[in-house]
Amino acid sequence: MIKLAGIDIGNDSIKLVLDGSREPLVIPNIIAPGYERHILQEEDSPWKALDVVIYSPSLSQRNQRYFVGQLALEHEDNLELEDTDNKALSDQSLIVALTALAYQGLTNQAANPGYGNVDEVEYTLGTGLPVRAFPKYSQTFEHRLLGEHEVTFLSTPQFHNRKIKVSIRKVAVSIEGAAAMFHMATHDSLQVKDEEIYNGCIGVCEIGALTTDFPVIKRMAIDNHFSHGEQIGIATYLDAIIRDVEDAYGHLFPSRAKLAQRVKNRQFTIQLPGEGQVDIRPIVDQHFRRAAVRMVEMIKKRWRKCPDIQCFYVIGGGATALKPYIQDAAGAMKLRFTNDSEYLNVHGYLKVAKSRMNHSVPV
Repeated sequence: MIKLAGIDIGNDSIKLVLDGSREPLVIPNIIAPGYERHILQEEDSPWKALDVVIYSPSLSQRNQRYFVGQLALEHEDNLELEDTDNKALSDQSLIVALTALAYQGLTNQAANPGYGNVDEVEYTLGTGLPVRAFPKYSQTFEHRLLGEHEVTFLSTPQFHNRKIKVSIRKVAVSIEGAAAMFHMATHDSLQVKDEEIYNGCIGVCEIGALTTDFPVIKRMAIDNHFSHGEQIGIATYLDAIIRDVEDAYGHLFPSRAKLAQRVKNRQFTIQLPGEGQVDIRPIVDQHFRRAAVRMVEMIKKRWRKCPDIQCFYVIGGGATALKPYIQDAAGAMKLRFTNDSEYLNVHGYLKVAKSRMNHSVPV
């Protein structure tokens, strides 16, 4: 049975949601070279120890071993995406995405036993790209995902030496931010839920890790002239915070993702050697205020260029972190924020895939 899923291949994390499920699987988009681990106590969840070998015709290196997500988070040789990376071409993003699809297949017992004790899971996927990458790279992105891939879990708890074939049969690629609006405008049945969004002219500021997208949506269609994207995201400011904290206190965050987790959980106190503690909130505030001012200026620029925009939604993982700073920087200018805004795209991708497979709604 082919599973319908939405997957948001974000530069900071991969989010995956199956049709009929409300809770997305989230795996940090971070990897490290894999090797035989010295395990003193096994992790209490397979999600915490994704240790995989991946074969895919779309990868430049095949049958390589990787620690993925949480297991790579504090690894000294971990790799995070940089602003020069293109997620449509990135091997790292594909590695984490295939791991997520394989993990979900085994966890939800969606996998079917195949030949030679190899499980198999089949997907139809909805996913997306930034505004500027979409025209040039959407077909390449689709072709890299399509086909058959193999993921073998090694030291992962509950999945020891389990091999699963991930077969991706169809892919629907849409635009980041626009898919989020489609999700907000429609019910799960794809019927209209919010007339204003569905029939209006809506501006979107979707703040990601490495990009910020400004699609303009008119009656659920992308405006080719006014939609735009910037090659900057919240990662620029997280990297600056990491540098300043190291310079001031000698404390080095092992990864951007580790700092992002602390910010999300509002944990601004860090431990220093010798039982000392320090509050890094002033450093975070300084850089997030700078980020907010820049985001607000970009929104104003978009709105001036397209005065038909009725309202502006600020969404994405960056919006969640920067919300109070953006509201302060915006002053009297009204901007709209939503709950769980970092998950709007992944639910939107699922709906776009569903609509294209049904051909019931033009998207």
